[in-house]
Amino acid sequence: MSETGGPDRARRTSGPVVPTIDLNGDPRGQRAAVDRALREAGFLLVTGHGIDPALRTGIREAARAFFVLPAAVKEPYAVRVGGRGWLGPGAEANAYAEGTATPPDLKESLSFAAEEPTGEPAVDAEWFLPNTWPAEVPRLKPLVEAYLGQMRALADRILDRLGPALGEDAGFFTRHTGHPTFGFNINWYPARERTGEPEPGQFRIGPHTDFGTVTLLDRQAGRGGLQVCTDADGWQDAPYDPEALTVNIGDLMAGWTGGRWRSGRHRVLPPPADAPAEELMSLVYFYECDPGTTIHGIESHAYLRSRLDAIATG
Repeated sequence: MSETGGPDRARRTSGPVVPTIDLNGDPRGQRAAVDRALREAGFLLVTGHGIDPALRTGIREAARAFFVLPAAVKEPYAVRVGGRGWLGPGAEANAYAEGTATPPDLKESLSFAAEEPTGEPAVDAEWFLPNTWPAEVPRLKPLVEAYLGQMRALADRILDRLGPALGEDAGFFTRHTGHPTFGFNINWYPARERTGEPEPGQFRIGPHTDFGTVTLLDRQAGRGGLQVCTDADGWQDAPYDPEALTVNIGDLMAGWTGGRWRSGRHRVLPPPADAPAEELMSLVYFYECDPGTTIHGIESHAYLRSRLDAIATG
């Protein structure tokens, strides 16, 4: 079936298009594989990342305790896309970014972002506001803050690998991440027995590309999980390794490379009819660059704001 009538159950990604890169390995021997993957798919798997698995587990447990609360309890934390708080059912439709009219995505999110001020009032008022932490799950805040510290360091480590893979020096990208913005979404994909039957063309997350530089994803495997689109093979289930993080590049990174690398197009399938109790949770870290960075004539954060506004419903 088509995207408008329902998703294909596609083949699993195979071969070197989405390789696994060990960050503890020799970067010189990985450059060709990284370059090819980002030209063809915009995706990598990364091991050797050093992210504490206990943090990942703890965040999921604390976040789920929030997500299963009654809607009336969660409502005071409700925000629009790009805000810091709770994105409830119906708040977001990622396919809008491609100009595709679809029903809202079948997910809920807790959203956080960079909050350490730069000292520039206008910049801080838009990009470095304090996060909102649900009082009902106080254990979430220290877990997320520790995780964000580890992810910030990892994102720079990955960018330092990407520079030489592009034929540039290691600091080619990280020269512009001295005080970057970033976003962090805890995406909850409820079970079909909770959401009901999806509408035609409705996904957990509709087809789209991310907007920024790199996205670092800690995901769970499932029948209603992540798919990646390539020119050669169309939609395929993304490869999965529980020890690896999934890394994809966004629109700004693709532009930064002059179009050599592609922004990884992807979607998350609807809750499956043959696994009605399946629920999944993804930890999604969107890394950007310093506010004011201009990439081939495009002011990075004006672009980011326009894309965030584009996927908000209502």
